[in-house]
Amino acid sequence: MPELPEVETVRRGLMPLLTGRRLVRVEARRPDLRFPLPADFAERLTGCRVAAIDRRSKYLLIRTEGGPVLLVHLGMSGRFVSGPHNQVPPPGRHDHLLFDTDDGTRLLFHDPRRFGMADLVAPADLPAHRLIAGLGPEPLGPDFTVAALAAGLAGRRAPMKAALLDQRLVAGLGNIYVCEALFRAGISPRRRAGNVAAARVRRLHGAIRAVLEDAIASGGSSLRDFVRINGELGYFQHRFDVYGRAGEPCRVDGCGATVQRIVQSNRSSFYCPRCQH
Repeated sequence: MPELPEVETVRRGLMPLLTGRRLVRVEARRPDLRFPLPADFAERLTGCRVAAIDRRSKYLLIRTEGGPVLLVHLGMSGRFVSGPHNQVPPPGRHDHLLFDTDDGTRLLFHDPRRFGMADLVAPADLPAHRLIAGLGPEPLGPDFTVAALAAGLAGRRAPMKAALLDQRLVAGLGNIYVCEALFRAGISPRRRAGNVAAARVRRLHGAIRAVLEDAIASGGSSLRDFVRINGELGYFQHRFDVYGRAGEPCRVDGCGATVQRIVQSNRSSFYCPRCQH
């Protein structure tokens, strides 16, 4: 499932296509994705001009002038396909949402597994939306400070891996980037979250920001379905230090250990037993 860097990559790809453009045709080609679409989905968006495209955690927020916010989650296999409307192939069975803009661009939301979702939210109601209300600070935003991270970890008996996947602690982190950040910080995924010294919390804070920034600069990670708006793959997967590398040598010079895989809360964790403790 796309994590924060992949969603941010999609957001940046959508901005030049949609920002300032009017939606002259909107079509919901089925009544639901993961959840039912609003019954008046197309009617509420048709004629609206896109004012801005933001991101909150793993959700895209397409804001319209004087209209609703289109909230989108990519799910397992959701992606946007774009091009001039007279050059994009006719919508297929997995193209569930269609958007035509006033400059002739066509955008399709393609989702074979239908685990993505879309909703329309009044701007004033967005902070209280059931998918947004409980989210913690953005890891690349000003509210995610060392002090905030330390306070969120304090007293937690859960392992570090589970704590960082809690979206109430920090928003947008998923399995891949938690594994990578813990490696960079030298912290075992098994370590109890409330038992991390202040210096290591500072190191972890920096590692989380750095790994996300590096992944965004690389266009995200393409493991199964993720591609960018232009159809190209992300390439951060070629820079993974531990994720998916069980049995391979640690990349730290002189370490000599091999990357290990364990299962925590039904998810794979990858780590170096020598570098992380």
